[in-house]
Amino acid sequence: MAQRGARGLPSSNSTSTENKALEHVMSNHSAKKIHNFIDGHYVSGSEGKSFDDISPVDGSLVAVVSEASKSDVDQAVTAAKKALTGPWGQMSVSERSRLLHAVADRIDERFEEFLEAEMADTGKPRALASTVDIPRGAANFRIFADLIRNEPDHVFQQETPDGMGALNYTVRKPKGVIAVISPWNLPMLLMTWKVAPALACGNTIVAKPSEDTPATAALLGDVMNEVGIPAGVFNVVHGFGPNSAGEFLTNHPNVDAITFTGETRTGEAIMKAAAVGVRDISSELGGKNAAIVFADCDLDKAVSGAVRSSFTNCGQVCLCTERVYVERSIFDEFVRRVVEETRQLRIGTPKGEGTDFGPLVSSKHRDKVLQYFEIAHTDGATIHTGGGIPDMPKELQGGAWIEPTIWTGLPETSRVIREEIFGPCCHIQPFDAEDEAIHMANDTPYGLASVIWTENLSRAHRVAPLLETGITWVNTWNLRDLRTPFGGSKASGIGREGGAYSLEFYTEIKNICIKI
Repeated sequence: MAQRGARGLPSSNSTSTENKALEHVMSNHSAKKIHNFIDGHYVSGSEGKSFDDISPVDGSLVAVVSEASKSDVDQAVTAAKKALTGPWGQMSVSERSRLLHAVADRIDERFEEFLEAEMADTGKPRALASTVDIPRGAANFRIFADLIRNEPDHVFQQETPDGMGALNYTVRKPKGVIAVISPWNLPMLLMTWKVAPALACGNTIVAKPSEDTPATAALLGDVMNEVGIPAGVFNVVHGFGPNSAGEFLTNHPNVDAITFTGETRTGEAIMKAAAVGVRDISSELGGKNAAIVFADCDLDKAVSGAVRSSFTNCGQVCLCTERVYVERSIFDEFVRRVVEETRQLRIGTPKGEGTDFGPLVSSKHRDKVLQYFEIAHTDGATIHTGGGIPDMPKELQGGAWIEPTIWTGLPETSRVIREEIFGPCCHIQPFDAEDEAIHMANDTPYGLASVIWTENLSRAHRVAPLLETGITWVNTWNLRDLRTPFGGSKASGIGREGGAYSLEFYTEIKNICIKI
């Protein structure tokens, strides 16, 4: 998955200090060219290949993106490898932390540029991108900059046969060149979620954003130059997966570790690549997340929470709820109220007044989601709202618009219940007993997130640990403390990121033993 690079320059030898050229690249009044960012410079692909970045809002051309060749990826990895032993590798933790704070400050100063780039790539409403995506991008740098300065090493006093003893202490060292492969649904947020801790730990980066959303990743290269991050520390290559930048990067022998967020099949392919050379991997993959709504819930909170967890970012969040299990005594009222609230969602363009529901990221992805809408119909679902493409003004009909959709009546064996859709839809199913709800929630190959709605404190503490997911929310959704572990179980990924848990992946812990 990729993001849009926003900082391509007319000349392959141009640097990011040419602000007028950069402004031209980001202009809405001319064709944009987005280049790769390698060793501190914006460069076009050496083979001259490019691809179109298409607006999900109206199908228009947003930018032309340079596709990185195998040679380009090799240059990026080589630059990152060299930077490990240059000024960056010799820099103190305090100085690295200062630079990462400067990155965050500069993102804040250029907030509108990042926001415009994110909205152009994703089509998401300004209200969402301006309060989540860009602020969290800056916050990621700050929290890991502070964390690395306060992370202690450990000391162990050891007894020895001669009675003199020995002293063991730990030292954290950077893992090396990290391949960061990030998705299109939260381009800025999820890329920086990986880049920030990796840089805080002293690693260097080659990032491959989604081909659908390249802008903010490339724009970040310009910020790195502005604040004085040494050349080669942060690199961006654009392209696709197989036989393109993604495959070239994950197969490169000088990549020391790979971190990936995306769908499970791609994660499996990356794991196979990482096995060559026994390289470390962290992956946050797909989800088929469940919510359990007990009769003792606060119904107002549960209804609003279910709408939010199902339809935020048009359902394109790995943590979104696609399966909702509701205790039978409140099932009919819950369905009625969720449908009513869903119909109040205001579909529109990113800058539209009051817009809280935008398009899917691409027409290709919409086609995939619509296939599941058809499967639901074939399998006998009752469609309570949505189920198709909304009527849009003529100028927007080329966009990837889709209706928020709610079903009931499907068997648990339906593909709609079993497979991740990653769109604005949920299926609501009744249950009669607590153990039945737990069984249905866990009956999935995925294990990323879950939600419980109950006012019974004992039940919350009893049920939450039994759900086979990396995170369980009780009476809330997507409330994140960045110090806590984040990741999935089963087919939803390997490893944990967040707070000190990120340091376990982005560093090698070395033990030093000194005999007294």
